[in-house]
Amino acid sequence: MYEYIKGVVTDIKSTGIVLETGGIGYFVHTPNPYAFEIDKEIKVYLYQQIKEDEHSLFGFKEISEKELFLKLINVKGLGCKMALPILATGSISGIVDAIERENILYLKKFPKIGDKLAKQMILDLKGKIQIAGVEMMEESTQEELAEVLKGLGYKEKEFKSVIPRIDSSLAIEDQVREALKLLLK
Repeated sequence: MYEYIKGVVTDIKSTGIVLETGGIGYFVHTPNPYAFEIDKEIKVYLYQQIKEDEHSLFGFKEISEKELFLKLINVKGLGCKMALPILATGSISGIVDAIERENILYLKKFPKIGDKLAKQMILDLKGKIQIAGVEMMEESTQEELAEVLKGLGYKEKEFKSVIPRIDSSLAIEDQVREALKLLLK
């Protein structure tokens, strides 16, 4: 197994990057290929998937992304190609917090994740995710609060300054109440 590769990004495609090292260009599937820069040397943390008819590399800018990816692909019914869009569209802390809080609605916002798979993610991962160096609660509850306020019809510019003033240790319902009080002043 590969742990990481250091190399130069020579091409960016919609599903990944080409990373050149030692005169060889490796195609590496990544959650967000456009987060990389062409002609820049980087270190990419890798997961190698070997199937009967395919060998694939999956790469991540941060070790915490790789750790969460490895947890996600161990969920029954969730493979590598489904785990990448989850990491691309959600924050690590938001995903972990949604699993810990059993927030099925948050998990269902990801591509190809339905009710059944969201419940399976919670069943398989709740209480089992510890990712070093990731602050879980505050960022993800702020994200969740922002989503609720958007759902209530508020624009981001209206509530952007209100969210940091809300105590993130409160239950989400209480956070929404506090935010609404501040927005209606």
